[in-house]
Amino acid sequence: MTTRLLPGPPFRGPLLPGPLVDDTWLADRLGDPRLVVLDATALLPSPRHDGDHRSASGRDTWAGRRLPGSRHADLTGDFSDPDAPYHFAVPAPAELAAALARVGVGEGCAVVVYDTGGGIWAARLWWMLRAISVPAAVLDGGLAAWEAAGRPVVSGEEGEPVRPVTPLTPVPRPELWTDVHEVAAISRGERPGALVCALPSGGYDGTVPTRYSRRGHIPGSRSLPGRALLDAEGRVLPRADLAAQVGSVLGEGDGPVVLYCGGGISAAGAALALTLLGRADVSVYDGSLEEWSTDPGRPLESGG
Repeated sequence: MTTRLLPGPPFRGPLLPGPLVDDTWLADRLGDPRLVVLDATALLPSPRHDGDHRSASGRDTWAGRRLPGSRHADLTGDFSDPDAPYHFAVPAPAELAAALARVGVGEGCAVVVYDTGGGIWAARLWWMLRAISVPAAVLDGGLAAWEAAGRPVVSGEEGEPVRPVTPLTPVPRPELWTDVHEVAAISRGERPGALVCALPSGGYDGTVPTRYSRRGHIPGSRSLPGRALLDAEGRVLPRADLAAQVGSVLGEGDGPVVLYCGGGISAAGAALALTLLGRADVSVYDGSLEEWSTDPGRPLESGG
């Protein structure tokens, strides 16, 4: 089933109201030629044993049930760096811009990202776009919230052809990423910063299997599970509740904040939450534990 979207009337003011939009906002603007909707869903089952890293494209999930007019952004394919030594690595800015052009995102476009996995995949792509200065927002609650509101969904990969665009010129913001060397320096106390692990508590304390070679968390880091920043429906917590959750781990003077998880995915969800609270001193460690754990010389701690 396909649905033809007719261009809506142009609207005034900023195209995006902020890093998060709801289904009503998006429904009113579907079809605007400046707005591209991307599904960032990927598949990452829980590990059955240590070292069990299974991941797959979410393209079939998108094709089975999706927002009208949406495209799939494959975080296991075009939207990752195939030459990196870890999964889901962010591509170079020029490669990311080229991948965006292939799904209809070019100069003058803004992007709304959603997923079917509780928002972390959408947040990951949002952070990648933010890091090259592309206007982007996450659909709060993703596909589940869209459907719960009675909004239309379609199936099948075929739809409106990708509109030719002028490839955008990325404007990198390198301060949004932190590498393994800086993380190690913060962990050793040689540089200021707060390391925050966005994995669930079992991943942080090492009590459950990990996808990687060793369990635990980077010494000196604190636990702020990304899923704890969402409600039962997958929407970001109300601001007061969000501030309370974050405030239990981070204070005003704790910064800069470096977020990590297993592969930079849940960390991006936490980065979205901190951004919504107005924090601008946030970066994501892209390689996260997958990269960190490969070197036995990099310590890991277990326990809370």
